[in-house]
Amino acid sequence: MLASASPARLRLLRDAGFDPTVMVSGVDESSVSADDAWELVRILAELKAVTVAKTDGLDTALVIGCDSMLLLDGETLGKPLTAEQATARWKQMRGGTGVLLTGHCVVDVATGRLVHGVADTVVRFADVSDSEIAAYVATEEPLHVAGAFTLDGRGAAFVEGVEGDPTNVIGLSIPTLRRLLHELGVEVTELWR
Repeated sequence: MLASASPARLRLLRDAGFDPTVMVSGVDESSVSADDAWELVRILAELKAVTVAKTDGLDTALVIGCDSMLLLDGETLGKPLTAEQATARWKQMRGGTGVLLTGHCVVDVATGRLVHGVADTVVRFADVSDSEIAAYVATEEPLHVAGAFTLDGRGAAFVEGVEGDPTNVIGLSIPTLRRLLHELGVEVTELWR
């Protein structure tokens, strides 16, 4: 079960052989704080997974919660709220490097056990022009994603490269998920459809 409304995360899981049910947690992310970005994404992922795992009538499920943010120049960046914020963020990111962090939590509802981890991937951004930024922001794609960019959409044209797991940049690290499932005693191949 995926505790996320992210179409990119759902697509990643389906492409990796899973057939998850989606149940959005409704966690208010703005009310959560932490000492550092790694801890923040881990806490948010856990809150989302645990909230869904506590759903009445849910007896057996593996619930996956995730949260992603971009760490850029020491600042933690989630989704931009407006086109103006997305434009300003892209002007800050262009030609630079950031670290995309994704917190992951898996709850085994039947046993109550939970495991978590954070994946990080370095992202190098192209030195895009003001007109490219304006055109990209006008698509509204950057308004709906952490860091104001995608690797699996139009934003891919503005990413020069990644160091680490590319699925993490899309929203859910499949290798991290495999490791977390293994910690719960579940082999990833058992969950393939």
